[in-house]
Amino acid sequence: MAAIRFLHVADLHLDSPFKGLSSIPKNRWQEIRESTFHAFENMIQYAVTTKPDFVLIAGDIYDGENRSLRAQHLFQRGMEALREVGIPVFICHGNHDHLSGNWVRFQLPDNVQVFGQDVETKTIAVQGNQVHISGFSYKERHIREAMHSYYPNASGQGYHIGMLHGSVEGDREHDVYAPFRQSDLIGKGYDYWALGHIHKRQVLHMDPAIVYPGNIQSRHRNERGKKGFYEVTLSKDKTNLQFVPCSMFIYEQLEVSCKHIIHANELISLVEQELKDYVEKNGNAIIELTLSDISEETFEMLDASSKEEWLAIFQESLDKHNPFILLKDLTINLPASQLNEALILSEIWEGWDSAEWKLAVKELYQHPKGSRYLPSIDEHFIEEVKEESKQLLNKAVSRGV
Repeated sequence: MAAIRFLHVADLHLDSPFKGLSSIPKNRWQEIRESTFHAFENMIQYAVTTKPDFVLIAGDIYDGENRSLRAQHLFQRGMEALREVGIPVFICHGNHDHLSGNWVRFQLPDNVQVFGQDVETKTIAVQGNQVHISGFSYKERHIREAMHSYYPNASGQGYHIGMLHGSVEGDREHDVYAPFRQSDLIGKGYDYWALGHIHKRQVLHMDPAIVYPGNIQSRHRNERGKKGFYEVTLSKDKTNLQFVPCSMFIYEQLEVSCKHIIHANELISLVEQELKDYVEKNGNAIIELTLSDISEETFEMLDASSKEEWLAIFQESLDKHNPFILLKDLTINLPASQLNEALILSEIWEGWDSAEWKLAVKELYQHPKGSRYLPSIDEHFIEEVKEESKQLLNKAVSRGV
């Protein structure tokens, strides 16, 4: 049997809101707001250029059940572009864009086949082979039933692909919809399982391939790393997965060593160069920056200004060169002496009993004039001091600088 080639895409979340980005400059906000659209357009352009045999979109095209007019229009245009070059598309809707939503209907072109609420199988001829694609769309947001049980077993003729928007049974990291076990899917005898719902790229099994491509665009700090889709070349003997990044930017954490840095201009140049190198290698990004290998001298320099001031000066330095890289946060790893002080503070609130508290503050409480204004050393007093100490420690460790 001749090999077939297709794109496996999922979780587009077109027009999705972004979370935790209040610190982003207003002049960059529009670019971020448009990023899911740009990622989708990048995927379409890749398909138009490489001309796969077909495209699978495994759920959550839209971010909400009431799909925005603009998102639907953009998606329709993308499907039209694929139609013009003869690429069929198979779609199942997921928990975010389920069929019970209220939206203005767009007529998709005839190259697009959409699965209904019941499991069904659609067949297409590719390279002289019959390709049987089974799937369903969510009727409503919460599908708790093990829908894989309704998928037919492979007949042994042609290729068999399952599209399933769901999660592994017992997965505690995500909302469990249409739950399955790997053994359940393997038992169907399919050649490939095109999964959606989990936004982290994962290959659960390779023979047969059971695959999550992840989402196509990061939308918050918990969706770090490169995002995109898989180009799959499938034969009866082998499955080849090629990840294709398509996002407009990625979220990432970056650590910069400040060893031997004691002057502000050195630090600014170092951060600027490290971030420029990162963009050149990985593309546009929103970065949570950590400064490490901090000496006492470096710490004194950093401590002289606020975190906001350092972030602003780093960003200003980057903006001169106009790369799309935004600094979302800054963490400064404390030198050893500062960490020791923080650990001592931690031991105070965790380890002392009331007798030790009284001993520690006895000189203050024995003062003839000041003691009358001090509260009693009771459990309430100790808890208040612990809470204030904890806040100081948290400020010290993250350094709020």
